[in-house]
Amino acid sequence: MRVTIIGSGYVGLVAGACFAQMGNDVICLDIDKDKIAKLQKGIVPIYEPGLSEMIVENQSKGTLHFTDSKHEAINGAEAIFIAVGTPMGDDGSADLRFVHAVAKDIGAHLHSYAVIVDKSTVPVGTAKAVRKIVQEQLESRGVEVEFDVVSNPEFLKEGVAIKDFMSPDRVVIGADSSRALEVMKALYAPFLLKSDRLIAMGIESAEMTKYAANAMLATKISFINEMSQICERVGANINDVRHGIGSDSRIGYSFIYPGCGYGGSCFPKDVKALEKTALDHGYTPKILQAIDEVNAKQKLLLVEKITTYFGENLTGKVIGVWGLAFKPETDDMREASSLVLISELVKRGARIQAYDPKATEQARFYLRENLDSISFATSKYDALKNADMLVLVTEWREFRSPDFDEIKKLLKAPIIFDGRNIYHHLSLESKGFTYHQIGVSNTTI
Repeated sequence: MRVTIIGSGYVGLVAGACFAQMGNDVICLDIDKDKIAKLQKGIVPIYEPGLSEMIVENQSKGTLHFTDSKHEAINGAEAIFIAVGTPMGDDGSADLRFVHAVAKDIGAHLHSYAVIVDKSTVPVGTAKAVRKIVQEQLESRGVEVEFDVVSNPEFLKEGVAIKDFMSPDRVVIGADSSRALEVMKALYAPFLLKSDRLIAMGIESAEMTKYAANAMLATKISFINEMSQICERVGANINDVRHGIGSDSRIGYSFIYPGCGYGGSCFPKDVKALEKTALDHGYTPKILQAIDEVNAKQKLLLVEKITTYFGENLTGKVIGVWGLAFKPETDDMREASSLVLISELVKRGARIQAYDPKATEQARFYLRENLDSISFATSKYDALKNADMLVLVTEWREFRSPDFDEIKKLLKAPIIFDGRNIYHHLSLESKGFTYHQIGVSNTTI
């Protein structure tokens, strides 16, 4: 099948590479000429395990192409995926200007039947808006071309996106046309050979499903983080509580690990967008508002712990930070907890020595206003040299079993603030560390 992916960001590149891997003829379109030039040379602008290799492999096979020509990409395509960004607007709503611009481009270059697929995370009603824009463009050209618009939300987890796409736990298709649904079934059939996990529904339901899924996951994160705050105050241990509730099959262990707040490109903006949608339709979503409020407070928790121990004035303090990306196995810094932490610490006079396996360049951009107070180390131990403490923010695998003797030797004092509780199972008493974790009263052990 001839497939066009418009938007060569995270979702677009993963989708394009995976569709090409199954033998489809895929063209990825982007208006960023520099990005396209790099992709044509096999230079991938984002880090996702396995993605670069898959892109290069399919380019060499001739099944994956990159272009900035709208006519080349759209004309003759059987399925056209809209995979552009939907950033959060000033009022919390999803900014659909890029989606609408793509719809205009499709209408300007469409010459034969195609299924137009909303792959971007978009609010309910977007498919109708896309259909209207495309139709208006066709009418302005004085041509009649049949087309359908469907919703096909993505459920990729950064760090394992290739696996998620190649072996999906569900494929949601929102369609009001049997012809369009059959095209989508044929496109996804190679990914569903072991079991049919394609779920067909109405377009509005599919659009809502993505937001509901992310809101539920964000709910679990904020819930366990709120429980951690209560545990600290009553003398309970959140890790014991997590184990106690996670063993209940109705709850499970996924997304109930206490930490310093969620970030990334999805949860923060999707919770806000769903809240805005509800308010626009006359309903006050109190749970969604609480989720967002709890998360915002949780991102300040490490700052509170540090200032409680050292005082508000951190002038002269050097703080080693492990982990900058919002989660492991990605270089994505969008809404990362580290951004709040570092900005607040610098504001109080601290200097930062930071290390992340993949996100350093992205961090330089997002922290550009504070670079005078930040140095980026090339290894986790270099970040600790003559630092007053270690603060662990992102739970990369290489941080899970460090050399604590080396940590103690490098730090001015053996103090650890664990923002992801990855050392909660260890006894550091013999090492003499002062250990601060989330959901447990601060103790010297």
